[in-house]
Amino acid sequence: MFGLGTGEIFIVMVLALIFIGPERLPGMATKIGKWVREFKKSLEDVKNDFLDPPK
Repeated sequence: MFGLGTGEIFIVMVLALIFIGPERLPGMATKIGKWVREFKKSLEDVKNDFLDPPK
C-alpha cells in the first residue's frame, strides 16, 4: 500500500493518535474512508469513459 512497510504504517498510526487524539480518530478515519471510496469511484468512472466511449 503506497510503498509503505509495516513499520512505517505503525509510525503513521501512532502519530495520528498523538496529533488527532483518540476522541476524533474514529471520525477522521470514517471521513478518509469515504473520500477514498469516492475517489476510487471517480477514477473507475473516468476509466470506463475512456475504455467504453458512448456510441
